[in-house]
Amino acid sequence: KHRGVVERTQIWKSRDLEEIVAHASNVSSLVLGKASGRLLATGGDDCRVNLWSINKPNCIMSLTGHTSPVESVRLNTPEELIVAGSQSGSIRVWDLEAAKILRTLMGHKANICSLDFHPYGEFVASGSQDTNIKLWDIRRKGCVFRYRGHTQAVRCLRFSPDGKWLASAADDHTVKLWDLTAGKMMSEFPGHTGPVSVVEFHPNEYLLASGSSDRTIRFWDLEKFQVVSCIEGEPGPVRSILFNPDGCCLYSGSQDSLRVYGWEPERCFDMVQVNWGKVADLAICNNQLIGVSFSQSNVSSFVVDLNRVTRSGTVVQGPVQESKPAAQPPPVGSTIRRNYERPGTTCNKPQRVKQNSESERRSPSSEDDRDERESKAEIQNAEDYKEIFQPKNSISRTPPRRSEPFPAPPEDETITVKEAAKPSSAMDVQLQMPNRGNVPTSTPLPRVEPSVIPATRNEPIGLKASDFLPAVKIPNQSEVVDEDAMSQIRKGHDTMCVVLTSRHKNLDTVRAAWTAGDIKASVDSAVAINDLSVVVDLLNIINQKASLWKLDLCTTVLPQIEKLLQSKYESYVQTGCTSLKLILQRFLPLITDILAAPPSVGVDISREERLLKCRLCHKQLKNISGLIKSKSGLSGRHGSAFRELHLLMANLD
Repeated sequence: KHRGVVERTQIWKSRDLEEIVAHASNVSSLVLGKASGRLLATGGDDCRVNLWSINKPNCIMSLTGHTSPVESVRLNTPEELIVAGSQSGSIRVWDLEAAKILRTLMGHKANICSLDFHPYGEFVASGSQDTNIKLWDIRRKGCVFRYRGHTQAVRCLRFSPDGKWLASAADDHTVKLWDLTAGKMMSEFPGHTGPVSVVEFHPNEYLLASGSSDRTIRFWDLEKFQVVSCIEGEPGPVRSILFNPDGCCLYSGSQDSLRVYGWEPERCFDMVQVNWGKVADLAICNNQLIGVSFSQSNVSSFVVDLNRVTRSGTVVQGPVQESKPAAQPPPVGSTIRRNYERPGTTCNKPQRVKQNSESERRSPSSEDDRDERESKAEIQNAEDYKEIFQPKNSISRTPPRRSEPFPAPPEDETITVKEAAKPSSAMDVQLQMPNRGNVPTSTPLPRVEPSVIPATRNEPIGLKASDFLPAVKIPNQSEVVDEDAMSQIRKGHDTMCVVLTSRHKNLDTVRAAWTAGDIKASVDSAVAINDLSVVVDLLNIINQKASLWKLDLCTTVLPQIEKLLQSKYESYVQTGCTSLKLILQRFLPLITDILAAPPSVGVDISREERLLKCRLCHKQLKNISGLIKSKSGLSGRHGSAFRELHLLMANLD
């Protein structure tokens, strides 16, 4: 009888919550909202981002706009914004409360492998297979910094709790720590013998944990910049780790179990069997740990009752569970690390920094507008959407005040969960929080300054440390009156009207030449206007009918195609690839034949003119060929298009 009770207790430590079909095709990424542990976002090969409420089978909202599989997703701390990165390197930010696209960020050249929101400022960090890390100001659609140092794909990014540092993990077996305000790499942590897939900051102390496919978890001291301990013997690659909110232990999602670790010294406090397979993310809600995993198009969620899990030297008393020997307290004199100095809680939204970057000075682009028009947030379940996002901070996104967010199965135990969770003695309380303590502000611990390696700065726009912190509200600050608010809303309106009016006038000029039947004149006028968006619109029409292409057109269009292929906009690159492919298929054999033919006898003016055009086209194609070759190694849809063009240009010589 006792054995049966023990077995049921072990089973009820964890249980399945829900299994859903999340996408029409394979799920490629997912993330839990860390504030509530209840909101789930999934990205799929169908190029969509779907939102779910844990333990509910219906999709709340579906976000569209990406044109390639979604490789990474991340929710901000209040769970009101979501960012998603695609296989093509584009990043999109949606406002969940307003149910609309907020920003489209372009700049990476390969898959987006990792994303993270800054805890205070309106910034997003992205890591890519192109080995670059970029910091984006989502208010201005601009890249603030580019950090270079990794030699392989960046798999995980995390901001420190105080918002001053950024940790990165990559396939090159290293973990790096970056100083955001200085734009420099502070330290590199070698030691892993395999790709590092995840990093997490301790919630309070200067401590960092990293997990790798080498089946180890390493803990790094962020004052001395050295390894604290290394936990070995994980049953498989480490994919998900999470510190307990009070910092007493670290959870690791193994293949079929949850393991609870301490690090000074390294030891395993407990192991709970969970049939979640390859767990992809973890979160904690009201002393219950939520885990999610995905396989093909399905997503499964699980819950572990942390009241029944040993998280320190203390043993959680079960109904008939045998006592485990308590771990020895840490040795006297062991080092105590500094705690993060977080800003006060009374704060407003961050103040806007001075708008003097190149990205801010640009005129509004029609391509930006087009990207955001094509990106949609479709509400699938109006009832759940209103419950979660309207009003703000509703009960579904904040931890419920009940003792358990997910009801536990019926029990036949005599000891309640609350009683089991109480510490048995004063010694137990001390053991639950080993090596904790605040450092007096008057006597800060000495900090070892490592050698500083400069990072590459894309747009040095003069960010200060205050840009990464909340703006503290001044008590006597005057409130914004209605007129000021309206002036802020109207700011940029006149500029946008001027841009759109000018564009309309330019298109009218091109259309007048087109209506007259002179396609060459319409192309010449579009090029003379010096607006690539007009050239793109015209080429999209010509590309639909290959018979419109003439050799005269090639000499005018090829320099414009070279500009399009180097554009940061996906649609520009796609149009340039399509036009170049048509030119190569239609005219490259003719160009090579004419250039290879022997000189003619006598005077043939038309032949001489054709020869000059072919020589000019050949020279322009040679200029483009180097660009095509360099981009043929890219992944995704554009990579395959460049590889096809590279093959077509093989006969150019």
